[in-house]
Amino acid sequence: MRVLITGAAGFIGRALVRRLIDSGGADLGRSALELVLLDRRLDDMSRETSVETFAGDMSDLELLRAAVGRGADYVFHLASVPGGAAEANFEEGLRVNLEATVRLLEVVRRSGSRPRLVFASTVGVYGVPMPLLIDEHTPLSPSLSYGAHKLASEILIADYSRRGWLDGVSLRLPGIVARPASPGGAMRSAFMSDLLHELAAGRPFTCPVSAAGVSWWMSRPCAVGNLLRAATFPNASFGAGRTVLLPALRATIAEIATAVGRIYAVDTERLLTYRDDAALRAQFADFPHLETPAAIAAGFCSDGDVETLIRRALDTSAD
Repeated sequence: MRVLITGAAGFIGRALVRRLIDSGGADLGRSALELVLLDRRLDDMSRETSVETFAGDMSDLELLRAAVGRGADYVFHLASVPGGAAEANFEEGLRVNLEATVRLLEVVRRSGSRPRLVFASTVGVYGVPMPLLIDEHTPLSPSLSYGAHKLASEILIADYSRRGWLDGVSLRLPGIVARPASPGGAMRSAFMSDLLHELAAGRPFTCPVSAAGVSWWMSRPCAVGNLLRAATFPNASFGAGRTVLLPALRATIAEIATAVGRIYAVDTERLLTYRDDAALRAQFADFPHLETPAAIAAGFCSDGDVETLIRRALDTSAD
């Protein structure tokens, strides 16, 4: 079983690699696991057994051809330029988030292997302001380039699947926590992770949105589980659009902070101050109710409750 992972050294990619190695491929219902990892740098991952690494730029056509090689059974396409960086540098975001995706799809098509391809999309395809309810039929209207490029990729993956060149599904991911610090504001939703890290460590934190700010939250282990579910559930469950709006935990900043205080025995009220950024709140902390009955019926899940989310989010075993 050959599994290609782009963005393999990233926050989610590294945890996915670790889980697949630890399970020996059992999470995909197969054995004899052969992992093919692609990212800008993979130095510390090349020592793993049954792992082949390709370090370089995702938009390099020759690198993609070498990585895909004779084909793959599964492709997890996780590589991207984060939203803040993609907004600040349109050309870079377009090159990696859309053009490189097109090149990957073409290389996979020409390999003739017809893999199950799982694409990490985003809830950013809905744009802002959001309606009072988001469900699996809500119209799409991205308000940042990152969301626009992800939506275009979703459409292409569905079309390549329609033509039988691959078997694709796109997962619309919410905010995944708790990421390491994001340099230079590349990921504007990084405050969600920073909040958890700083409060759990007992350090003061100035939150850029108010205590009443509401976000959709998901831990990294939960995200990895949903990626693996997308790789294994029956084709008939995909639906015509081949996209899945994932269930997520909807919680306020205050609810998250209070739960961190309970778990780690810290006075979060004393540690927290607020400096509300209206533009940031509109993008990442003004989220409406979420209904995903089809995704839940297909076996996708959220973390369930705030304390479970926090404990999973701060688990560093996959780092």
